[in-house]
Amino acid sequence: MLLSDFDYDLPPERIAQHPVEPRDASRLLVLHRDTGQIEHRRFRDLIDYLEPGDVLVLNQTKVIPARLPARKLPSGGAAEILLLRRLDERRWLVAVGGKRIRPGTRLEVGKPGGPTHVATVIEERDENQRVVEFDRPINAHLQELGETPLPPYITEPLDDPDRYQTVYARVEGSAAAPTAGLHFTGEFLLELQRAGIQFAYCTLHIGLDTFAPVREEIISRHRMHSERAVLKPEDAEIINNARLQGHRIVAVGTTAVRTLETAAIRSAAYGLPINDPHSVQRTLQHLPDGVCPWRPVIAIDEDADLFITPGYRFRAVDIMLTNFHLPRSTLLMLVSAFAGRERILAAYREAIEREYRFYSFGDACLLL
Repeated sequence: MLLSDFDYDLPPERIAQHPVEPRDASRLLVLHRDTGQIEHRRFRDLIDYLEPGDVLVLNQTKVIPARLPARKLPSGGAAEILLLRRLDERRWLVAVGGKRIRPGTRLEVGKPGGPTHVATVIEERDENQRVVEFDRPINAHLQELGETPLPPYITEPLDDPDRYQTVYARVEGSAAAPTAGLHFTGEFLLELQRAGIQFAYCTLHIGLDTFAPVREEIISRHRMHSERAVLKPEDAEIINNARLQGHRIVAVGTTAVRTLETAAIRSAAYGLPINDPHSVQRTLQHLPDGVCPWRPVIAIDEDADLFITPGYRFRAVDIMLTNFHLPRSTLLMLVSAFAGRERILAAYREAIEREYRFYSFGDACLLL
């Protein structure tokens, strides 16, 4: 398929610049995948579509102040560091902004008059990715050094940084929020629990592909950058027991989808020679056709590079809760794989006509 197959026109005024208050006051477009029927509801109506025993899978990653303004040493030229993944106590995989930032370049971060840290570029990766080594660990100082890295389409300041965190964010390490989860309040989660809905958690730290555009016109040539994905044994057990009892697995966000499907592919390939420990995408490409489509999930802790496009056979996810995604993006391709490209694009056209709010601070979409 072509990148142009996943394009649509969005008026700029439909891009939400601020979150609604309260969180669960957002709108909810419900798309029935089997018929194409569309309903227009409110987010709190999600409870009407769930049944006792269903499992909501929530990504508990927490956004860190990952955008670090920097100065090149000794010239003082402007630069920027976006923290993508911690490699050890002092080394980070980062995306850099600025000219001629090569191995050996030294970057000073820190606000004038305050403590500063120096990062030295020690390795050059694809495009603007670099590995840097700080002169000392920076984890404890990120609140002083960094800023919340809002997506580039949000051009207005965020008054409360906590509004770019889910209420269940626990594990620090993400460069962006899993935005489908921003709609939940603590009270609504308790209401769902009282209604018999189960919860399981995963962690996928969102990195470069949230910000990187797809440049290949033939989408199969696009290479996903890997992001750390974790599903613990106790959460895998909740999910598998629910499926065995006939209940549904509801992935909250595309990050939860990628984590669950990675865990299901690893389950399907367990013990087989095609199970590539370094790439779940390569493992998927060599899975035998006869493998049962539904799979239990297994615990994982790996750098996941799964790229889901139309034609992908879902193994773990029954229902998806997500936001509205950018045109020509890997996320739009993922939801098109789940619900059908034509139905997704038709739903997006109707959402635009009805003035839904799009992207990170926008409204939600339930794919049944």
